[in-house]
Amino acid sequence: MNAYFQSTIFRKILAALSGLFLTLFLLGHLAGNLQLFISGVEGKTQFNKYALFMTTNPAVKILSIITYVSILSHVILTLYLSIQSKRARPVQYSVSDSNENSTWSSNNMGILGTFILLFIIIHMKSFWYEMHFGDMPYQYLEDGTKIKDLYLITTSAFASPLYTMFYVLSMVALSLHLRHGVDSALQTIGLKVPNYHKVFKHLTSFIAFIIPAIFASIPIYLFIKNL
Repeated sequence: MNAYFQSTIFRKILAALSGLFLTLFLLGHLAGNLQLFISGVEGKTQFNKYALFMTTNPAVKILSIITYVSILSHVILTLYLSIQSKRARPVQYSVSDSNENSTWSSNNMGILGTFILLFIIIHMKSFWYEMHFGDMPYQYLEDGTKIKDLYLITTSAFASPLYTMFYVLSMVALSLHLRHGVDSALQTIGLKVPNYHKVFKHLTSFIAFIIPAIFASIPIYLFIKNL
């Protein structure tokens, strides 16, 4: 049993599960960010209240810790597996069909993952760090309550064409990463059975397109709005 927990197969399963968890996290994060499409004071207030809830609720804090651990675990595990695979054979999460392994994204998951990690660091510095430790502006509600104005920080950041372009390009990288990563992760944990191969293939393609596309539409919308 101890040998199993030290095996490559076990590490691949952990990498797959952490990747799938982070995909679910993206869906939740996206749902919250959709409030940025709400215009006017109502949208600003709603988004700032959402940001306050996400940084003060105990359950969310626990979920945040799990997310941070998942990111670190996914990075470390996939880096280890990538180095190991180069020494032995070109395998990422698991053995896939030859057509899948011949795609650009499947052959460059390390590059895509590194770019996404860079994006996460910059993104957290721009918003998470500012929210927790930065010199934040405040919004005063009608009842006199003072809350941090993350809405202003966000809209100001996406007034920059360079930052907006970087964000959109990062979503392209995320799309390519998800396209191969989710498919491989599902196969690794044994969900890609032959009878449902097409179903999971279409589901993976949908997830890999829709999540990054909607994320990318938010900065584009805010940038155009700021013109």
